[in-house]
Amino acid sequence: MTSTTSAASANPLLDFSGLAQFDVIKPAHITPAVQTLLEQAQAVVTQLEAPLAPVTWQNFVDPLESATEKLGRAWGIVSHLNAVVDTPELRAAYNENQPKLIEFWTALAQNLALFDKYKAIKNSADFSTLSAARQKIVDNALRDFRLGGAELADAPKARFAEIQEQHAALTTKFSENILDATNAYGLWISDEAELAGLPDDVKQAARAAAERDDKPGFKFTLHFPSYFPILQYADNRALRETVYRANTTKASDLGEKPEWDNSGNIVEILRLRNEEAKLLDFHNYAELSLVPKMAQTPQEVIGFLEDLGRRARPFAEQDLAELRAFAKQHLGLEALEAWDFAYVAEKLREQRYAFSEQEVKQYFPEPKVVNGLFHLVQQLFSVDITADQAPVWHPDVKFFRIQKDGKLIGQFYLDLYARNGKRGGAWMDDARARRRLGDQIQTPIAYLTCNFTAPSVVDGKTKPALFTHDEVITLFHEFGHGLHHMLTQVDEIGVSGISGVEWDAVELPSQFMENFCWEWDVLQYLTAEAESGQPLPRALFDKMIAAKNFQSGLQTLRQVEFSLFDMRLHDDYDPYGSQTVQQLIDQVRAKIAVIHPPSFNRFQHAFSHIFAGGYAAGYYSYKWAEVLSADAYSAFEEAAAGSGNVVSAATGKKFQDEILAVGGSRPALESFKAFRGREPSIDALLRHSGMVAA
Repeated sequence: MTSTTSAASANPLLDFSGLAQFDVIKPAHITPAVQTLLEQAQAVVTQLEAPLAPVTWQNFVDPLESATEKLGRAWGIVSHLNAVVDTPELRAAYNENQPKLIEFWTALAQNLALFDKYKAIKNSADFSTLSAARQKIVDNALRDFRLGGAELADAPKARFAEIQEQHAALTTKFSENILDATNAYGLWISDEAELAGLPDDVKQAARAAAERDDKPGFKFTLHFPSYFPILQYADNRALRETVYRANTTKASDLGEKPEWDNSGNIVEILRLRNEEAKLLDFHNYAELSLVPKMAQTPQEVIGFLEDLGRRARPFAEQDLAELRAFAKQHLGLEALEAWDFAYVAEKLREQRYAFSEQEVKQYFPEPKVVNGLFHLVQQLFSVDITADQAPVWHPDVKFFRIQKDGKLIGQFYLDLYARNGKRGGAWMDDARARRRLGDQIQTPIAYLTCNFTAPSVVDGKTKPALFTHDEVITLFHEFGHGLHHMLTQVDEIGVSGISGVEWDAVELPSQFMENFCWEWDVLQYLTAEAESGQPLPRALFDKMIAAKNFQSGLQTLRQVEFSLFDMRLHDDYDPYGSQTVQQLIDQVRAKIAVIHPPSFNRFQHAFSHIFAGGYAAGYYSYKWAEVLSADAYSAFEEAAAGSGNVVSAATGKKFQDEILAVGGSRPALESFKAFRGREPSIDALLRHSGMVAA
């Protein structure tokens, strides 16, 4: 037995022979595994720094990718566990080792010997014989060396490395503060009369939460499935205000504990980003962020957002006027507060369209939704999805495989429910990427993570989780990311799946999949009433379609507001100046918003996307990519005009071949044009959102 094999048998994080051993991985495994993998990777880097003549893909890129992939995969497991089953021991091990990883990756990005070897490949006569995917990897590597500070002098290069480590620590702390504030909050209600208006399943979940703490009554938390139904359904206005205030002040100067306040973290993160950009000779971080994206300049993004805001504003103003008039006439509310909007909107929806989200929810039990999603994917892309077996990190997690023509092409974990110790939101992450290893293909694996309400236990009997239609849309969204990762046909790890895809195009497949949640042909397979098993009635579906763009003006303007705030923070905001971050978001709202939150609202203190999630100067990507996704989906609508069914296998094959399969091996705009045969147009997005002139 070799020493490496022996180490792997003793430490599951060093075993790459199969699936991750989540059932035996412990925090104590992390430090020795990281140390071993760093030593191995550094040894390969040292070998590759030596003179090579000639420099080729086989003697340089292949060994470098193999060494760094193992390190990345192992740390990916640790990072995933830190996000979904946070414990003090795991957090300590993560925070102890994260700086070591940052130091390694930063040094790698600044390694002039490696940079020179990529240049040698680029300038060699053999470069033109490389596949398009390999050429793209080399071009991306040269760009990333420059963005990683490789061309800096020694002193600024050292400072650049310090910035990376400090920034990583701050973004991690930002996320931990939100998680700690979320986990610590508990609102106890003893009198059920205070919960008038709340659906039974929400109250059952709250009662179960209280029982888990061996207390009577009902417990509500700041996990979305717990607090948001209060804002949407609770007749008790004071209760809505309590929950709204708790949620919008978490991890802030107005929050429960000073040590969870993200105010200082926000400023320091912005200062570090600004300093990094200037070290690399950019005017600001927004310019730096856009280098690997589709958008070329901050001004182009701001122009796009302001144009979309202008188009949406008349519809948003109409939405708001309708809410105010309805609240005054039917609910006796003379003035709407921030904690009233979701409640009033739901009441107006019920009155106008004669249905509620709660009524729709009864038709979306988890097993039916998941199987219906799989059915759609199987029809569109000619694949088979079946249950599979793997060690998991929590009993609720399920594992599946995707096959095509009887051959395994991908696998994924599905972790659907909210719980303490799990980061909020929904996301897809790369567990393992597709790549060729000799005559074998390493198939991709994805993590698909959501925060939905768990199944309830009523009178000792477990009832399946019921999803809101919004949650169904979220599931389809994340699965779209998963398809991008798992259906790739690119064998080069640097551009397979979502790797190498421009950040402002990476949402295309996810937002594309959302559209199917509004199709009758799809929902028939997705729905079954919780008690009777009957599918969604056509009459209720028609009401849903009529209400599809209900309040879409306000929703669009809200996304524009967040996106402009993000871009302004990283473009023209001075983190050393007198203007505060709060003053900046207030300024953006004064220009864009029609609804202005109360002065105590601290939205930015929990804006994880831009301060801890990779969307810095990139939150606009959701709207930018929605232009692409809506236009791409129009191809299926055009196919339906002829066949009568939007689930077109022929169009699905073309989407798979030109968008999903090629991953990041070519520019996203080229992939879009290969699918649609033309440049993208904003018309489909405006039409889908109901923002067109009547």
